[in-house]
Amino acid sequence: MDIQIGSHTLERAAERGATEGEIRDVLQKGVPIPGKQDRLGKARVYDFRQARLGKYYEQKRVEVFYTSEGQTLITVTVYVFYGKWEGESANPV
Repeated sequence: MDIQIGSHTLERAAERGATEGEIRDVLQKGVPIPGKQDRLGKARVYDFRQARLGKYYEQKRVEVFYTSEGQTLITVTVYVFYGKWEGESANPV
């Protein structure tokens, strides 16, 4: 599977605290989540254990939304949430 990461996704990743490596990892190993407007989504929780914008967080959840054209995944955007996840939604790396 080829992954094409759009410039919008990279800009949002920089603002929100995700890396290109994490985006690729989420697309390859993340769990499927619902998307809107015929988009697909995947998410993955990472151990974070540091401060962001003056507040300490245990984990961060990276959600990538994308479309699929043949064997190529094309990213639309990325969201990053900070906190602590437990149960099914937690899969810390």
